[in-house]
Amino acid sequence: MEGEAPAAQRYRAFISYSHRDAAFGRRLHRRLEGYRLPRRLAGRATPRGPAPARLSPIFRDREELSAAHDLTAEVRQALAQSGALIVVCSPNAAGSPWVAREVELFRELHPDRPILAALIDGEPSQAFCPPLRAGGAEPLAADFRPGQDGARLALLKLVAGVAGVGLDELVQRDAQRRLRGVMAVTGGALAATLAMGVLTAIALDARRDAERQRAEAEALVEFMLTDLRDRLEGVGRLDVLTAVNRQALDYYAGQDLDRLPASSLERRARLLHAMGEDDEKRGDLDRARGQFEEARRTTAALLAARPDDPERIFAHAQSEYWVGYMDYRRGRMGPAKTSWESYRRLAEQLTRTAPDNAKWRRELGYAEGNLCTLALESRPSPAVADAVDRCGRALAAMEAVAAATPGDAGVALDLANRHAWLADAYRASGDYARARAERQRQEVILAGLIQADPRSLLLKEKWVTLQRAYAGLAWVQRDMPETRRRMTAARATVLEMIAFDPENQTWVELRDGIDASVRTMNIIDKGA
Repeated sequence: MEGEAPAAQRYRAFISYSHRDAAFGRRLHRRLEGYRLPRRLAGRATPRGPAPARLSPIFRDREELSAAHDLTAEVRQALAQSGALIVVCSPNAAGSPWVAREVELFRELHPDRPILAALIDGEPSQAFCPPLRAGGAEPLAADFRPGQDGARLALLKLVAGVAGVGLDELVQRDAQRRLRGVMAVTGGALAATLAMGVLTAIALDARRDAERQRAEAEALVEFMLTDLRDRLEGVGRLDVLTAVNRQALDYYAGQDLDRLPASSLERRARLLHAMGEDDEKRGDLDRARGQFEEARRTTAALLAARPDDPERIFAHAQSEYWVGYMDYRRGRMGPAKTSWESYRRLAEQLTRTAPDNAKWRRELGYAEGNLCTLALESRPSPAVADAVDRCGRALAAMEAVAAATPGDAGVALDLANRHAWLADAYRASGDYARARAERQRQEVILAGLIQADPRSLLLKEKWVTLQRAYAGLAWVQRDMPETRRRMTAARATVLEMIAFDPENQTWVELRDGIDASVRTMNIIDKGA
């Protein structure tokens, strides 16, 4: 079913671009009009009507407007009759008054229709024209720049936006269709082996196709590790995360690792980090440890080859953190300290390479936080002063990052965690008033994050942990009503989370810890 556009929408989309980017505009127009949606998506009901089988027609302005004072009647009419606007973003486009005027007019005519960005050159701050950034929000870009989304995934982002279908399902259906196509080509290639000349031509073509398919497969793995993983983590689905990770790892299982480029090996190491993290949440610590150690071997070899490369330093720092964390989970504080001190040295090396880089400064905040945690676990009590000092430094480092990146929810959550650690350090020193003050600051930050994203189970997990810790502070100060109120609220929330994902061992351990604390408090109260 072809799915005709409504009468008011003669064009599926309008491509706006600077005429200095005309070559890319022509290629994009040709690829979009030539793309056919997978059969299972074509005709599906969407908020903008049935999904089309093809995206044609798409309007691409071919006129040179430098001598005109305003948009031509043809362009205005096309904008009025277009279901979406695609803006080819580059420094050229950012400086074009015609691109800016087309964005403004489309937004005036169709405030409810999508505006999609195709980023081809420069950073967003250099490539997005002012109307795209109106209101302080930038559109989610399909990133065609080298080393980013990749041409295929970027194209699929635009297709999903124009057709009104989900990107995740489009990527899956498109990959299935392309796999069927590859299988058909393979069958044809086997038949063609009868002729040596034809076989040679097919072999050369297959090599080029394999390289192209590898690049596209790597782009899909990157999507699984970033956008898709972030969405799944937010709703706490370990089972789906595991399936996604194993599908990505199956791709690498079919590769000759000795022949893969460094970028592919680094991506595989990040995949092992993700799988190890999920195994740890399920309580499979042995399997998690194996994933992290394999990743560390890879990142160590890559770093040895290029010891001053910031991205390789960062990748190996993650490996050192996770191996240290597994030792910490096992109660092996000595080996954990060795790995986490290595992590801090790598973070310090990163900050020396770019002192103003918020991402590297954030890593240093994480590293200080890890050593703060170890200091809290240390005994005898003289180590408590060191814990307060280290936890205070971890908080200060993250406060500096938060000041440089206002509005970043991830940094805000990191800041809340640093307040929690400093609260634990004050509690260990017997300064309960300061401990409660730090917990109150943590609670304010978490409340704002949960209000902005009420469905995030990750934030709810942090909230439950906070309630349990706050209850412990109230209990040592003999504030029993506050203790019971917070324990009751924490237990009710964690039970809802477990019902949603029973495989999450972290949540099961939270529930068991709350129950054990309540039993202990009851026994002490009865004996008092």
